[in-house]
Amino acid sequence: MEEDECLDIVDENDKVIGREKRSVVYAKGLKNFRVVNIFIKNKKGELWIPRRSANKRIFPLCLDMSVGEHVQSGEEYETAFRRGLLEELNLNSKTYKWRLLGVLSPEKDKVSCFMGVYEIQSDVVPNYNKDDFVEWFWLRPEEILKRMKEGEKAKDDLPKLIKIFYIKKN
Repeated sequence: MEEDECLDIVDENDKVIGREKRSVVYAKGLKNFRVVNIFIKNKKGELWIPRRSANKRIFPLCLDMSVGEHVQSGEEYETAFRRGLLEELNLNSKTYKWRLLGVLSPEKDKVSCFMGVYEIQSDVVPNYNKDDFVEWFWLRPEEILKRMKEGEKAKDDLPKLIKIFYIKKN
């Protein structure tokens, strides 16, 4: 993985207006770039939630989405989804049933950046990169939120995505 890849910079409508190195995007605290987040969901309705390794620069040892991937400059969300699934979990998107849950924006949805959120259906623990994750859990969405309420650390967007896509509104 190239650590300082170029990312597209987008306007408030998610239209590309420029590009910048990943390191500069983070150093400036920009929110107008793109990522994809992917959840693996099994037949029981549980999500495969890994714990990030201690060597991660941001959110070390925190619970994470099944996959989080930057959308590289010139890529579309779906291309980054397919690439990230293969790179991080060694899964080919052609082998699994998947769907786009939605595209979120930092302004409207209060997430960290523009993001395409996907879900794949699988009951099998993926052959994940052992440098990225130290352990994993199959958890129902409510269990994930309960763990965080009890002090479990997680990436900032994880509870937001769980609430937006998996917790039923009353």
